[in-house]
Amino acid sequence: MNATPSRINPPRLVRGDTIGLFAPSGPVRDQEAFAAGLGLLADMGFKVRHGNDIMRATGYLAGDDRRRAEEFHELWADPEVKALLAVRGGYGSIRLLPALDLDLIRQNPKIMAGFSDISVLLNVISGRTGLVTFHGPNLSSLARVDAPSMTRFFATLTHREPPALRPVGLEILRSGQARGKLLGGNLASLVHLLGTPHETSWDDCLLFLEDVGEATYRLDRMLTQLHQAGRLQHIAGLILGGFKDCGDPELIWQRVLELLGPLDIPMWANFPVGHAASNHMLPLGLEAEMDSATGMLRFLGTACL
Repeated sequence: MNATPSRINPPRLVRGDTIGLFAPSGPVRDQEAFAAGLGLLADMGFKVRHGNDIMRATGYLAGDDRRRAEEFHELWADPEVKALLAVRGGYGSIRLLPALDLDLIRQNPKIMAGFSDISVLLNVISGRTGLVTFHGPNLSSLARVDAPSMTRFFATLTHREPPALRPVGLEILRSGQARGKLLGGNLASLVHLLGTPHETSWDDCLLFLEDVGEATYRLDRMLTQLHQAGRLQHIAGLILGGFKDCGDPELIWQRVLELLGPLDIPMWANFPVGHAASNHMLPLGLEAEMDSATGMLRFLGTACL
C-alpha cells in the first residue's frame, strides 16, 4: 500500500456550473430515472454534459473498458466540467483502475460523486491522490432519495464545510468517541480490492459499509474475509449503513460485534447511507468525528474550496 498523500479539496459548485455524467459500471436500464435525475439537476441550477453514447451497453457493462475510461478522462480534462456524477452502479469500476490517469486527477481537482460500485473509484482515487470524493446518490437514484438526502446532496456540493449528521433511528452498537479519515462504501465492491495493487489502507479511519441484495451468509463471508485479512483490526470506528434486501440487519450487527468485540472502538448501525431512500452524501478522505453521546457525525475541516 502506498503512503498517504496530502489532502486535495475540489472547488465547490455554484449554480450554472456544468456536471459531467459518466457511466463506469453498468448501462442505463431505467431511462425514466435517468431523465428524472437530469430534471432535478436542472432544478438545482446546474447544467449537464455527457457523451452522445451515454446509453451504450455491452452486456452488463456500459460499453467496453476503453470507452468507459475514455469517457471519464474526457470529462475530467474538460475545463467547463466542474464535477463528475456517476449515472448508476452495477459492476465494472474495478476494471478501469489500471487505466486511471491519476496525474490528470491530481492536477485538475473536481468533485466526483456516486455510490454502490462507484465506491471502488471513490476510495482508490481518494487514497492515491488525496482528493476528497463524495459518496452519495448516482444520477439514476437521485429521484428516489428522501427529502433530507436531497437537501444534503445540494448542500454538500455547494458549501465548503459539509453539515454534521445526527441521524434519527441510529443504533449505537458500541459507544465511544473516535476521530479519523472517513472511508468506505459498498461492502461487496470494496472487498474485491483485497490483494490488488489498488488496495488502500484503512488504518485509523472511520469506516462505513453498506450493501444491497446480499444474503446474510454472504455478508458474513465478506466481513470475515476482511477481518482475517487484517483490514478491520486497526480502524478507529465503524458505521454500518443500510443493508437493503439483505435479511435481518440485526444478524449483520451481531456478526460485526463478534468479529470486532475485542476492539475498543465506537460502532454504529442503521446509518442513513446506502441503497434505500435515505442516502446522505458523505465526503471520503475528510477527517470526521463519531460522538456516541450525541449520535452525531461531525466533519473536521473543509471538503471543498
